[in-house]
Amino acid sequence: MPGKREQNREHNRLALIEAVLESVAEKGISETSVSEIIQRAGLSRGMIHLHFGGKDNLVHAAARHSSEEYYDGIEALLQTAGDTPQARIEMIVRGDLSERVLNRRNVSIWYAFRGEARNRTVIAEYSDTRDGRLRNMIHNAFLRVVKEAGCADGAAVARDATHGTLAMLEGMWTDYLLHPDRFDREEAMRIVFRFLAAMFPAHFALTGAIEAKEGRARAAAPT
Repeated sequence: MPGKREQNREHNRLALIEAVLESVAEKGISETSVSEIIQRAGLSRGMIHLHFGGKDNLVHAAARHSSEEYYDGIEALLQTAGDTPQARIEMIVRGDLSERVLNRRNVSIWYAFRGEARNRTVIAEYSDTRDGRLRNMIHNAFLRVVKEAGCADGAAVARDATHGTLAMLEGMWTDYLLHPDRFDREEAMRIVFRFLAAMFPAHFALTGAIEAKEGRARAAAPT
């Protein structure tokens, strides 16, 4: 077990990170000053240098922390998903569009960091439209789907399905950013699943994943 000193260090470190994220969410990065951070965290200016060596490193750590929180949530949901690839894709879609993930605070933070991505390569790693970790999660699942579906040129189909899904999810985030009060989560999920059902009718329906037996029955039914 960590000692009290280590616990205090971690507490202060997280307090500074959370102070950055709250300020970025409310004011943006340009208005997130050292004075703003220490006031929100209730800590001294020296704590930033002690734990991070300066403001820039603290902002980078906050971007990484925000990304880790996102993936922790997605990974937790995937633990509850079924074994089929379509079930994993459904859970990623539902998780990405859930209130826990897609909310005003997170969206404001995400787009604030993205605005700095061109000038700060460290931040770009955590706000990239082609985020490798999320893309690989989805792509690996689609590779299994196209294999089961017997798609010709399966690698290309899996790639297109991956990029299409990511593009739709990002579009939903942008729509939420601009119209948070009118955003309909269920409608957003249905739109994504409609796209997936058109590509893989034996694996997806408007409500999400179709399990194998049900999918075969649907695929064999006359249209």
